[in-house]
Amino acid sequence: MTAPRTLAEARAWARTGTELMLDAVAGFDEDAFTAPSVLPGWSRKHLVAHVAANADALCNLVHWAATGEETPMYASAEERAAGIAKGPTLSAGELRSWLTDSANKLAAGLDGLTDEQWRHEVVTVQGRTVPATELPWMRAREVCVHAADLGSAVVTFADLPKGFLTALVAEIGARRELAELPDGPLPEVAAWLAGRPHSLADAPELGPWL
Repeated sequence: MTAPRTLAEARAWARTGTELMLDAVAGFDEDAFTAPSVLPGWSRKHLVAHVAANADALCNLVHWAATGEETPMYASAEERAAGIAKGPTLSAGELRSWLTDSANKLAAGLDGLTDEQWRHEVVTVQGRTVPATELPWMRAREVCVHAADLGSAVVTFADLPKGFLTALVAEIGARRELAELPDGPLPEVAAWLAGRPHSLADAPELGPWL
């Protein structure tokens, strides 16, 4: 069972995660951007491109909710992969602009949804049918977790909102069907559940999530 969360909370967490990501990359030069991220095989350029492309994809679902016109997140798996692969081909400035512009476009689209449109159903890339009210939570997970994936302690799970971490732990724990969780600080438990580096002793290794 996931922890209760409101639309307003999810939207606030998405804004916070976006700010953390944008603030972190604001000072990155080319060398910093090409450094490895926490995710195996991905540089920070791959990671930032993925987050920017995710905002573009979620804009498609916002359009779907607003107009009723079926608009998938990605036209194909190849399109999603191409967005990630585009990262290393862009300069630091181009990546920052894409990340910022896509985030602003998504925020504006969400701001424009009416109460009725928020209730309209869309289909995620995993094939789940959800109301548009799930979109801010989907974005919050992306920007918050991937901000921590930048690595080198630029952003850590301890920098993420407590309410977000509580909801994240509840969701991943339920999806992994874990009967109990290890003792430890909430940020470290969240990092462990997400398959990220953590400081928990004797916690079994988990595969990556998100």
